[in-house]
Amino acid sequence: MAQEEGSLSPDGGADSARPNGAEVPVSAEATMREQVKDIIDSILADGEPRSEDARTRLRALLETHPDDPAGALLEHLLETRKGSPSPGAVPVQLQPSSLHLESADAARTVSVPVSHEVREGIQAILADKLLLTAFQPVHALPTGDVVGVEALTRFVGEDGAGADVWFSEAAAAGLGTELEIAALHCALTAAHDVPDTMSVALNLTPATSSDPRVRNLLAATSLAPDRIIVELTGSLADVEGQTGNDGLGPLRALGLRLAISASGAALVSLERVDRLRPDIIKLDRHLIEGIEGNEGQRIRARAIVELAREIGAEVIAVGIETAEELEEVSALKITAAQGYLLGRPSVHPLDWSAWSIRAQTEAQPAG
Repeated sequence: MAQEEGSLSPDGGADSARPNGAEVPVSAEATMREQVKDIIDSILADGEPRSEDARTRLRALLETHPDDPAGALLEHLLETRKGSPSPGAVPVQLQPSSLHLESADAARTVSVPVSHEVREGIQAILADKLLLTAFQPVHALPTGDVVGVEALTRFVGEDGAGADVWFSEAAAAGLGTELEIAALHCALTAAHDVPDTMSVALNLTPATSSDPRVRNLLAATSLAPDRIIVELTGSLADVEGQTGNDGLGPLRALGLRLAISASGAALVSLERVDRLRPDIIKLDRHLIEGIEGNEGQRIRARAIVELAREIGAEVIAVGIETAEELEEVSALKITAAQGYLLGRPSVHPLDWSAWSIRAQTEAQPAG
């Protein structure tokens, strides 16, 4: 899951901001309070002896902040992630496709699942890094409803290196697939808290998407296949077929959708795009930035939209940061968009639920 926009500082940073700074309606606040209580209750009810210290810290935070349980919970989650041991100190199961969670309340912080052969290499690259998942909302156009999220991997550490740096270094060391599968584990675990009305987009390189472990993970997740979108990142020049019995073909037959970026499509022939038959084509930020004043960009964007229509694919505009860009995208009859103007990535489940609650509330007729 590659980094799309922004990065996450250890304390949550700007990525935790709610879209457009909008206030959550009173009814939504009541629902969120109930969700906070349910999460806290589930953490405190966990009987795992190894997580007793974490439960003790949460109880102390609740006593310190009796009128702000949501704040206490978020502080607890962040402190749990910061305080988790490094991958080198965490027992790792031997199966390459296994998942090891520190405790129920750290469900979005995972150690890297590796086999003995690659464990030392992964630990050397990641050092004391922890993976977690941020989700960025995808909005339907023109309604603005949140119809999906994209999973973006974050690394919690002191050097501030972005996800793209870590994925690139892992790939250079021959460990890219292992790191991608670890990030996929993390995203699928976090996706349990995404409202079931939303799709979940996961970024994978073509090579990793064809790994049998990926198909097994996606088949075993609690997400329905028609909620899953796999975006193939990077060059598509060597990608194999993803239909029939190849790659993700069996899951696509059950409803899983395949996405490619416009930049990826531009690097291969139309014949290869036609053979892939993606369900979604994304307009990248480099095609969106300043599109309102650039006729060349508008022509290229229109060509991609026409290509998508020819093969029956949806178009999603990525990286919308200004009202002018959103207006141009809407004029192209593009059906969905994401970007900082519409909503920043967030690691907090309360934000993910609030996106859905806010959309439902705003859709209700006045009076």
